[in-house]
Amino acid sequence: LTLFHCIGSHDSFSYWVDEKSPVGPDQTPTIKRLARISLVKKLMKKWSVTQNLTFREQLEAGIRYFDLRVSSKPGDADQEIYFIHGLFGIKVRDGLMEIDSFLTQHPQEIVFLDFNHFYAMDETHHKCLILRIQEAFGNKLCPACTVESMTLRTLWEKKCQVLIFYHCPFYKQYPFLWPGKKIPAPWANTTSVSKLILFLETTLSERAPRGSFHVSQAILTPRVKTIARGLVGGLKNTLVHRNLPAILDWVKTQKPGSMGVNIITSDFVDLVDFATTVIELNDLLQEDRALAKC
Repeated sequence: LTLFHCIGSHDSFSYWVDEKSPVGPDQTPTIKRLARISLVKKLMKKWSVTQNLTFREQLEAGIRYFDLRVSSKPGDADQEIYFIHGLFGIKVRDGLMEIDSFLTQHPQEIVFLDFNHFYAMDETHHKCLILRIQEAFGNKLCPACTVESMTLRTLWEKKCQVLIFYHCPFYKQYPFLWPGKKIPAPWANTTSVSKLILFLETTLSERAPRGSFHVSQAILTPRVKTIARGLVGGLKNTLVHRNLPAILDWVKTQKPGSMGVNIITSDFVDLVDFATTVIELNDLLQEDRALAKC
């Protein structure tokens, strides 16, 4: 699993966010004050949405790594947990059940669920979330172990289909939660394609050769002035649409392996042949290995 390309989506859940919900606790006090104006929330939605496809549609397109950020909601009495990116998305429970439905129909498929940001969550909220994970996947959950021991064959034999990464100390209490350090995802935080590619190359050259997976975040991050200039256009039309082809060109040059691209994520994975390109790279690797054995 660490030697192949795996396709992921950034802010995977954000195909739908609720502009009528409160602004999330991941936002600054200034944004929360501005969001009292209804138009501000409509504009926030244009910059909070980073995917067009639902979980099911992403899975059908080949996405197998999901970047997940979660939060409790102010005033919610039932301790429910929601996906969040500026605004609240769907309930985590509903998203997990959608993923599980796909996995039940495709018993040889493996997914990585990376819970990497938690907002407004105390111990009770974490226990609620972890219970939701158990309820959704049951015996499909893969116990944490050494990364090098993870192969498709061993996962198929054990009928494990879900690896849960949990960037919070609570992972220590549950055998099916993998520590976040096992899946580092360095972030370039830039609007420049050239700087992004340089960052991706540098972090790949510095990645640990053993002991962890590795996420290459092939994403551009808007700054305040970027948002101001493209306020109405939103993330997709202002930043992503025109730059994704150049990012895809870089992806096409990559090789998997201990110091190569492992998991690679993008915004709006459906805008270009992102998933298809990565799958074809894996097919070429398989062909090369077959020829090497001849």
